[in-house]
Amino acid sequence: MQRKAYVPGAAVLLAALLAGCTGASDDGGSPTDSKGGDTGTTAVAAQPGKYRTLPEACGAVDHDTLDALLPGIGQLPDAAQQEQAYEGEAALTYDTDRRDGCSWKVESASATDHLSIAFERVVSYDNTVSDDNKAEELYSTQETAADLPEPAATGSDASSSPGGDAGTPSGDAGSSDSGGGNDSGGSGSEPTPSGSGSPAETSAALQPRVLDDLADQAFLNDKLSAGSSTARQRTVTVVFRTSNVIVTIEYAEQPTASGGVPDSEEMQDRARKLADVLAGKLDG
Repeated sequence: MQRKAYVPGAAVLLAALLAGCTGASDDGGSPTDSKGGDTGTTAVAAQPGKYRTLPEACGAVDHDTLDALLPGIGQLPDAAQQEQAYEGEAALTYDTDRRDGCSWKVESASATDHLSIAFERVVSYDNTVSDDNKAEELYSTQETAADLPEPAATGSDASSSPGGDAGTPSGDAGSSDSGGGNDSGGSGSEPTPSGSGSPAETSAALQPRVLDDLADQAFLNDKLSAGSSTARQRTVTVVFRTSNVIVTIEYAEQPTASGGVPDSEEMQDRARKLADVLAGKLDG
């Protein structure tokens, strides 16, 4: 009889213990399952970029634009040579949906002109970083490396000293005496570009700078080679980012005449117009 009385008592105690454990779990009092709290906090993968393909670089610039950038094409003696010049030279690439480029080089009676364009579609392999953010990071690295000068003062704040040096931005090492560095066309040996502004205002408008009216981000650089007995080469570079694509334009000219200096305003205008064309190709 004592043994029969003991067994039911043990069963009641065990049932009470089990009920207590179940109640604690239902009330959320004891977080015994670490996975339970993670079901609603799964990280959302970063969004892919807008662009999945790239334009064909050598076909992205039409003949009229190339005629303006490379005037020597029109001076070639026959149609076959002109057609070859229009085609350009494709850059070596193993995936044209990720990178593509093309270059042209044409000599004329007055100068040798060189043009290159490059497309890069950025893909982030980090699920926490979007393609756009990765492209922005890469673009910012290029802009920082360009070491653009601070915007020059204009109007009443600009220097009023006479002579060609008044149009030279602060920190510009591209004068005819020193050469090199960023140059905005303010060299004393170079005629002031046409326009209604003062020399200082005109030079400030042409200095290397960030471009606020092109794509998502953009900058323009303008460099003049060091002075020497030969003609000086000017190189205008425009880099812009639209979504997850970065486009680089490099336009260079070297006159054939000794001591010649390419016109900054004219070259920048041509490069900017090409940038607008290429931005339209991406969205077209």
